Amino acid sequence: MTARGPTAADTSRVDPRLLELLVCPLTKGRLVYDAEAGELVSEKARLAYPIRDGVPIMLISEAREIKD
Repeated sequence: MTARGPTAADTSRVDPRLLELLVCPLTKGRLVYDAEAGELVSEKARLAYPIRDGVPIMLISEAREIKD
């Protein structure tokens, strides 16, 4: 029997109440939670903020740019 380690979804899980309060630091707009990617996405700013160990990293310098 093998031990299964945490998946990306497990380590990026965020309290839903926190998600309701967070906004994009650049646009102050709504964020969409992408559980599969472990990111909070600002469609208006075209940025995806990472979630590490359940903690959203809301720094523009840490965000991934979303390209078409």
